[in-house]
Amino acid sequence: QVQLVESGGGLVQAGGSLRLSCAVSERTFTSFNLAWFRQAPGKVREIVARISRTSGSTGYADSVKGRFTISRDSAKNTVYLQMNRLKPEDTGVYYCAAGQSLTYGYWGQGTQVTVSS
Repeated sequence: QVQLVESGGGLVQAGGSLRLSCAVSERTFTSFNLAWFRQAPGKVREIVARISRTSGSTGYADSVKGRFTISRDSAKNTVYLQMNRLKPEDTGVYYCAAGQSLTYGYWGQGTQVTVSS
């Protein structure tokens, strides 16, 4: 069974930091690529960062490069999104996702991130 449970969202001032966590079932962690998406009010869901299950290589949306870091801890079956220098436009619901190649078919429930100006 694929399970993804996000935590760590909240309210932060612009320029601040947050770290999101996604607890993943062991089978999911070893079988799928993992990613973080976000959806702002009135906008489509967009990918923020991804990490390969095999090589650990990462990729980022241009809007977050240099500010966000995706990482994983195999011992804890957890993937993280460290978000620094947050901006109001980073506000949205952040989702953890699992999938094959670049198609993500499994989703967590989401966690709200609000960045105040």
